[in-house]
Parts: sequence; C-alpha cells; structure tokens
Amino acid sequence: QVQLVESGGGLVQAGGSLRLSCVASGSIFSINAMGWYRQTTGKQREFVAAITSGGSTNYADSVKGRFTISRDNAKNTVYLQMNSLKPEDTAVYYCHTDGYVMTVGGTRTRYDDWGQGTQVTVSS
Repeated sequence: QVQLVESGGGLVQAGGSLRLSCVASGSIFSINAMGWYRQTTGKQREFVAAITSGGSTNYADSVKGRFTISRDNAKNTVYLQMNSLKPEDTAVYYCHTDGYVMTVGGTRTRYDDWGQGTQVTVSS
C-alpha cells in the first residue's frame, strides 16, 4: 500500500551527526503520525521519536536534546537529525507511518507501515 524508503544511515564517530530521511510513496490520501524506531540484535524495537501531522513531537528520554524529528508534508518525508551521537545509539533505525490510502474503488482504507531499516553505527 505505502512504500517507505529510508536513507542517511552510516558509520560515524561518537559525538558526530547523521540525518536520516524516510520518503513515503503510494496511493496516499493522508498521513497521520510519522516516527522513528530502532532495534539492536536480540532486543525489542524501541520508540525514538514521532511527529504528528500538525507538527507536535515526542521523543524517547534517551534522545531528548540530541535528536530532532521534522517532516515535510508536501514531500511525504520525515527526517531525524541526530547530533551528539553515542555508541549506544547504534541500531537499525526504522521509519513508521500510518494514515489512509485510496483504493482502486475510490474508497479510503487505513494503512500502518514500516520501512526496511537503515543501519546507524556509532564508534567510540
């Protein structure tokens, strides 16, 4: 229904910065919240940050003051600016969005999708 493509991951030294992007495409009628989650091997996926369609934001305590989430509604894109990165930020970062898509029949149906993930590695 909706395709999410993330980019911007990579290897960075502690204290450095990265900017993740996630573009949503498909028969999108509207997007509600857009967010980022992360997961390390053997652990559950955890919430990082989210932003509503109106621009309200929410952050995990572990990233407050270091990460900033933003979105460009015209481009169906969400960003995550990550500053002062720490080795414990190392993870696969996943984009998540939900909203409504238009069906072939012209009706709207809800969607809830994840991206494929992008690796972020912070070296000490």
